[in-house]
Amino acid sequence: MTKLFECKRCGFCCQGESTVSLSSQEQENIARYLGLSLQEFLTRYTIKKDKRVEMKTINGHCIFYDEEKSLCKIHSVKPSACRQWPLHPSILRDPESFEIIRRTCPGFSPQATWKDIVAFLKKSSSPDF
Repeated sequence: MTKLFECKRCGFCCQGESTVSLSSQEQENIARYLGLSLQEFLTRYTIKKDKRVEMKTINGHCIFYDEEKSLCKIHSVKPSACRQWPLHPSILRDPESFEIIRRTCPGFSPQATWKDIVAFLKKSSSPDF
């Protein structure tokens, strides 16, 4: 069986004008991981957008993306939305959304289809492609 997805560590999923929103628990977990008070973490690493707290971006990437090493600096405590990538519900909602991401994310097998991914997820409890 062909692997449907294998992360290429390109950072595509870590880039954009904004990043993921952080729950209160995620904020606390990351602050503790970094050895910072919650307030210091919020001041140094996040921005507030409306009622959401999001990680800042630097050079178009999440503040925690290490461009030289192509990895997440907070991988062990990264937010749930990051853990879901590339299987975030918004991507899998319909074939068109999936195709947009599949075309821009080099980790997907060229043969992977929306139906393949959805069928795999129905059979599996973990997204280990």
